Amino acid sequence: MEKKFFNHIVHGGDYNPDQWLKTPEIIDEDMRLMKLAHINSATVGIFSWSMLEPREGVYNFQWLDEMMDKLHSNGIDVILATPSGARPAWLSQKYPEVLRVEENGIRNDFGVRHNHCLTSPVYRKKVNAINRAIAERYKNHPALKMWHISNEYCGECHCELCQSAFREWLKKYYDNDLEKLNDSWWNGFWSHRITDWSQINSPKYRGENHISAMKLCWDRFVTDSHISFYENEIAPIREITPDIPITTNFMRMYNGIDYQKFAKHLDLVSWDNYPCFGESESNIDAAVETAFCHDTFRSMKNGQPFFMMESTPSLVNWHDVNKLPKPKMQTLTAIQSVAHGADSVQYFQWRKSRGSHEKFHGAVVDHCGNENTRVFREVATTGAALEKLSNVAGVYCDSKVAIICDWDNSRAVHHFCGYNNKRRDYYAECIKWYRPFWEMGVSADVISMDDDFSKYGLVIAPFLYMLKDNTESKIEEYVRNGGNFVMTYLGAVVDKDDLCYLGGLPANGLKKVFGIWCEETDSLPENMKGKATFNGKEYDVNHVCDIIHSKGAKILGEYRSDFYAGLPSVTENEYGSGKAYYVGFRNDEDLAGDFCRWMAEKENISADSDISVPCGVSVRKRGDSIFVMNFNNEDKEIILQDGSKTVIAANDYLVL
Repeated sequence: MEKKFFNHIVHGGDYNPDQWLKTPEIIDEDMRLMKLAHINSATVGIFSWSMLEPREGVYNFQWLDEMMDKLHSNGIDVILATPSGARPAWLSQKYPEVLRVEENGIRNDFGVRHNHCLTSPVYRKKVNAINRAIAERYKNHPALKMWHISNEYCGECHCELCQSAFREWLKKYYDNDLEKLNDSWWNGFWSHRITDWSQINSPKYRGENHISAMKLCWDRFVTDSHISFYENEIAPIREITPDIPITTNFMRMYNGIDYQKFAKHLDLVSWDNYPCFGESESNIDAAVETAFCHDTFRSMKNGQPFFMMESTPSLVNWHDVNKLPKPKMQTLTAIQSVAHGADSVQYFQWRKSRGSHEKFHGAVVDHCGNENTRVFREVATTGAALEKLSNVAGVYCDSKVAIICDWDNSRAVHHFCGYNNKRRDYYAECIKWYRPFWEMGVSADVISMDDDFSKYGLVIAPFLYMLKDNTESKIEEYVRNGGNFVMTYLGAVVDKDDLCYLGGLPANGLKKVFGIWCEETDSLPENMKGKATFNGKEYDVNHVCDIIHSKGAKILGEYRSDFYAGLPSVTENEYGSGKAYYVGFRNDEDLAGDFCRWMAEKENISADSDISVPCGVSVRKRGDSIFVMNFNNEDKEIILQDGSKTVIAANDYLVL
C-alpha cells in the first residue's frame, strides 16, 4: 500500500535557535528570512541535549516551547529531532561507561558526537527518558509533522559490554552451536578453533582480523546494534505519537551500517546529499553518482518517496579543498533529488554557526545575516520552484530495470584477500552498470539481494561475489519465469559466511542457469590490459577476468589475449522462459554502456520519455512531470517529444 506523508515538497533544513538564545533579534530575523526563502519546514533539536536537560533530570523546555510556537505562527512546520547524537558533559562525567571504547581498547574522553556505546544500558535508559519527555511535551503541538531520530548514526564500540553483546549475537546467529561457528569461520585454518564463546572478541588490528566471516558477523552485529538502539529511541515516541512519521538520516553509501536492512524500520528513508559538483571540470560523474544514491534510497521502500534531509546551499567544510558550487548548481541539486523521488529539499544549515567546528560550513544565511547574498537568492528561487511541484509530492516511482548493489556483499568484497587487492571498487562497479540507464533516460532501481526480482524485466548484478541463503533459488526462479539476469566477473563465489562454494563456479545450480563453468580467475596489474570481445567489438580487460567454459551457453564474446585466448568472455544462456548472461571480465570504458544499450533494444526497454538529449543531460519522469537536467558547463540543445528543439542552459533544468 502506497503511503503519502506530505502533499507538498518540504523545503527547509537544520535550524539551531538554541545557539542564538542570547540574541533574540536574530531569531526574529530568521522568521522574516525564512518566509523570503520560501521555507516551509525547520528541523529543530539536533544536538540540543545540554540545553534540554542541563542537569540530570532537570528539563528546560521553555526555549523550545517558544520556538515551536514561533515557527508555527509563521507558517513553518517542525521536524523535531531527538538529541542522542551528542550527549551532555554531565552524563559522560557521571556515567563514563556511555563513552565508546576504540579498537585499541582505550575508552574515549568526552567530546565530538556519536561517541557513545550502543549497548550501554545507562545510555539507552537516558536516551529513552529524554525522548519520552520531548514526546509528551509536544505530542499535540500543531507544528510537529515528523520525528528526526538522532543524526547520522555511525561508528562502533569495543567495550566489554559490546564484546559480551557480540558473543550473544553470535550464539543466536549460529543456533548456540560453537561447532557451527567453527565450521562457518573455517577455524581449522591457522589452528584458530574456538572452544568457548568467551574466547571470541571483536576483530581488531592487534588481534584477530584475518577471518573474513568473523568480520562480516561483526559488521552485521554493528548494524543490528544500531537498529536496536534506534528501536529503543523510538519506543516512547511511537507510543505517544503513533501517527507522526519517523525517520533518521543516512549518509550516502556509508558501509558501516547496512542501510537496506535499517530502512525496514523507518516510516520513510532520508539521506544527506553532498555531491562534489564544481570540484572537477565536469559535473557529469558527480551527477550520475548522486542519481545512483537517490535511486538506492528510493528503492529501499519499494519506490516510496524519500527525504533529502541535508544538502549544502553553498560549500562544505570537510573536503581537503572546499570549492564553491557554480551558480544554479544548488537549484539543480534540489530538482535532481525531486526528479528521482524526493519529497523534501533540506539544508545543513539554515544559519552559519558563529564558532566551533562548522562555522565555515555553508548555510542559507551567512555571517552577514541578511538576504543580500547569491546563496540566499538561489535558495529562494529554489523554494519558489518547489512550490510549483506539489503535484509530484507523494508520487512513487516505478522501474523495470534493477541493479543489485547489496550492503552485505559490499562488505564481503571489501574483506576477502585475493585476486586484485588494489582495485575492488564495488560501488563504482555498480554505478558503472547503472550509468547507461541514466544516460538513456530509463528509470532503474538499486536493490539488495533480499528484494523482489520478479517485477523487473532486467536485473543486473555486478560483482555479486557473495550469495545469501536464498539468492541462488531467487535467481533461478526469476530466470525460469522469463526474467533477464546479468551477472559479472567473480559472481556467486561464496556463501553468506564467506565460505567458497565447492563443485565449481558459479555456485551450485547457477552453473546450469548460466550454462557455464568458471575454471580460474586472472588478475592484471595496473599497467597491463588484456583484450576481449563482445558482439564483435574489442574491449580492454582491466584488473580481473574469469576464465569460463560454455556448458550450453551461447558465446557472445571471447578473449583475444593470454593463454585463455579463444575462450568465452561473455555468454548468454536460455533457461526456462528467460535468459542468464555472464560478463566474465572487468572493463572500465565502454562495455557496460554497449551491453546495456544492446539489452535495452533487444528487450524493448524504452526511455521514460521521447525527449532526445546529448551527453550530460538527464531526463527523468515522475508522475506526469518530466524533468530535463543539464549537468554540463555549457548550453545544450534538446529535441522535445513533439520534434521541436530548444536550448537548456548550462547547469539548468526544465520541467515539462
